[in-house]
Amino acid sequence: MVGEYDAIVVGGGHNGLIAGAYLAGDGARTLVLEKRHKTGGAADTSAPWDDHPDIRVTTYSYVMSLMPPRIQRDLQLERHGYRVFPMGPYYQAWPDGSSLSIHPDDARANYDSIARFSKKDAETMPEWDAWLGRVAAVLGPLLTSVPPHVGSMRPGDLVEQMVLAWKLRKLGQRGVADVTRLFTMSVTDLLDDWFESEQVKAAMAINGVIGTWAGPDEPGTAYVMLHHSIGDVGDGHLGSWGFPEGGMGAVADACRRAAEANGAEIRTGAGVSRVLVKDGRVTGVALDNGDELYAPVVVTTIHPKITFLQQIERKELPDEFVRDIEVFKTRSGVVKINLALAELPDFIADPGTDAGPHHTGSIELCLSTDYCERAFQDAKGGRAATRPFVDGCIPTVLDKTLAPEGVHIFSMFTQWVPHEWAAEPHREELERYADRVIDGYTELAPNLKGAIIARQVIGPYDLEQELGLIGGNIFHGELSPQQLFHMRPAPGYADHRSPIAGLYQASSATHGGGGVCGIPAYNCVRQIRRDRRLRRIPGLGR
Repeated sequence: MVGEYDAIVVGGGHNGLIAGAYLAGDGARTLVLEKRHKTGGAADTSAPWDDHPDIRVTTYSYVMSLMPPRIQRDLQLERHGYRVFPMGPYYQAWPDGSSLSIHPDDARANYDSIARFSKKDAETMPEWDAWLGRVAAVLGPLLTSVPPHVGSMRPGDLVEQMVLAWKLRKLGQRGVADVTRLFTMSVTDLLDDWFESEQVKAAMAINGVIGTWAGPDEPGTAYVMLHHSIGDVGDGHLGSWGFPEGGMGAVADACRRAAEANGAEIRTGAGVSRVLVKDGRVTGVALDNGDELYAPVVVTTIHPKITFLQQIERKELPDEFVRDIEVFKTRSGVVKINLALAELPDFIADPGTDAGPHHTGSIELCLSTDYCERAFQDAKGGRAATRPFVDGCIPTVLDKTLAPEGVHIFSMFTQWVPHEWAAEPHREELERYADRVIDGYTELAPNLKGAIIARQVIGPYDLEQELGLIGGNIFHGELSPQQLFHMRPAPGYADHRSPIAGLYQASSATHGGGGVCGIPAYNCVRQIRRDRRLRRIPGLGR
């Protein structure tokens, strides 16, 4: 079978679907190819328990944020079923019966909650929010801007570097210093500069280490905290997270409907074995079944180590580029645990199994920054954390479509196990690790262990084998300073192009990636449009 298209998208995760929707909307005959039996990638809703078919979980990723409102509007995602319930507060309880809630939009409630631990910190919190908001107001829009070729002396690149410098002028001298601190400081040191209460710092440190192979004491984690706090900054809301109705799979479904409504063709069970290249230009792809499909534009949204190290012959790529992809860091150590519960957790600090505000947001298990650092050091030393840290949530408090009345899903994003576990299942060790996670929450809510109806434990090996997330890294690559902006995924190729003419990149390993946001796809399509204007790509949009 031979097929000809204007554009082929490799990977049917949310970035692939969004790229396909935009390209098809531009009039290009577009094909999206997905290896698995369904689209969505890590944005997935499933029914993992045969004996409980009516209970569904958000399998991998678990909350929405960071997707620019423009993408939602451009693709009319709401019309295609996209609906998000805003999350409640960050909630952390302690075994002594105390608890802390940090609310995204309620300064009075924040003050009252924080003041129980430190009046000084309660008074400082509005200053912190304002400072973080000022930095995010400048850096946030850069996520939806294509990075320039920093260091290049070509006239066009010099102009783009000057444009970036002009955008950054709003930071001022003090702002540049603040950004420098964010990229070089640990989240522990940054929080120490602002707050005195260990409880407050523990609750806020979580965002600095989610999905990262680094403890809170590691330099650079301050930026990771900012990245997770940017939220829908385009509409003026900092760190606005939410639960999508129907789970994360419903987000992917909305993106797929948008792509199909625009005319994109989508195939599942269609793995790509090779990217076809001739004379330095992409010509199409070969499928696992031997079919060859042709197009002058190919967009890869899968992991760059798969695209450039497995699907393209090394001779077609510059040695320096191949080396950069080879050393691109993709360590992880995350474990996703999904629990079905017969009742809500009954916390010592906030008693009751009726839904309360503390059940509606992030339910953390991070008793101190030192607690979190010790968990990382355990994994760094080659053993699963004795006391894992967890970013948990119970979406069924707000989303009634996932489970029968009275049944709840506790979605637990946990860290760390050794990153080397991506090479082997380590099933028994993972189950023991999950036991320790449940024990940790049961110290805070004694009814939890007895309320469990079923559980699912997903480790780094599963993430790599099922989703192609090399190393089990949920961002396709670590969000460390040496792998951000103009360095992501390789110097000179952060503009979503590649060394192969007509082959573009839009995976989470590219600039703007990390989380279910669609920014890589959005930026990539802008580059394709730009190249079409320059007549570099024949055939697109004919």
